Amino acid sequence: MKILVINAGSSSLKYQLMDMSNEHVLAKGICEQIGDANATFTHKVPSDESKNIKESHLMADHNEAIHLVLETLVSKENGVIESTDEIEAVGHRVLHGGEKFSSSVLVTDAVKEAIKECFKFGPLHNPANFKGIEACEKIMPVPQVAVFDTGFHQTMPDYAYLYALPYEFYEVDGIRRYGFHGTSHRYVSQRCIDLLGGKAEGTKIVTCHLGNGSSISAVKDGKCLDTTMGLTPLEGIFMGTRCGSIDPAIVTTIMKSRNLTPDEMDTLMNKKSGMLGLAGTSDNRTIENRAKAGDERAQLVESMLCHQLAKYIGGFAAAMGGIDAVVFTGGIGENNPQYRTRIADSLRFLGTDIDEEKNHIRGEEVEISVPGSKLKMYVIPTNEELVIARDTLAIVKAL
Repeated sequence: MKILVINAGSSSLKYQLMDMSNEHVLAKGICEQIGDANATFTHKVPSDESKNIKESHLMADHNEAIHLVLETLVSKENGVIESTDEIEAVGHRVLHGGEKFSSSVLVTDAVKEAIKECFKFGPLHNPANFKGIEACEKIMPVPQVAVFDTGFHQTMPDYAYLYALPYEFYEVDGIRRYGFHGTSHRYVSQRCIDLLGGKAEGTKIVTCHLGNGSSISAVKDGKCLDTTMGLTPLEGIFMGTRCGSIDPAIVTTIMKSRNLTPDEMDTLMNKKSGMLGLAGTSDNRTIENRAKAGDERAQLVESMLCHQLAKYIGGFAAAMGGIDAVVFTGGIGENNPQYRTRIADSLRFLGTDIDEEKNHIRGEEVEISVPGSKLKMYVIPTNEELVIARDTLAIVKAL
């Protein structure tokens, strides 16, 4: 079965076409700046680079983007299939499913209404995800499956997901911790369980998804016990442009002193803070190079990030009553060995040491802890698209 995986953003649309008989990626790409005169289209065929495309291409909306993707997939010059009829299902990444969805589901009218109800929690992502679903429904009369970022975290107990606000805000408004990057945490934690022997029961793992957006999860017995992101992806460790967890009083203090509206404050915390606010750039590679050259702000970012990482990992280890493994994934987690070295140094008291030669391997799954380490450390490249495709396959097969 061939499955198309769609990740629709507010002005972008990422895709992968997968052959599930061998879980092979036939083609992948992204439509960027949809609706803008500078829109671009990138299409890649892993097995044949001569079919790759990167070009400017007008796309008025997500419907036109989907049409472009499908036309390219079947074209003689760049295609990988004879007909779109070969695509038997579409799997969609959806940011927020609230408390309604703890697992992936077949898209129905009721499911779409529930996704719309979560617009208030994911105002940038959920409407875009919804557009992607509707665009595919119009063009492709095949089963559509929604896979939620929040789903994996629905196993959290109430003492982990509730905030100490008046209880009515949870009951009436749904204010609670939901967590994000669920497909990534789910994929790498399951892969780690496989590496630890294949039995989820008894395992205690901390997964660190580190990129422009970052989150950390405590996974006990294969299920999420706690995670750093909250009602929105703003909470937790600081990120490329997000401030992460701060004293809530800072919000009202800045709003009063700078005369900011709620929307302006939201923009400040989500788009102008984090690495960007501290060092003027949200690109971790630039931070790393500047830190090596002696830039104090860049060095501060690195020290703050490593301090927060160690603090969260240690806290989750205590909450789980122990820890067997730490997993690093995401763009930064997979590609920044010096962060991993510093974290290992901070966690030596838990019984870990790393092999620096293995720690510098890039783009591969590798155990970086030395043989005999009580606390194992792994780099596991994430594969959220594969999780979406697998869930879609399972749901479609059950129809």
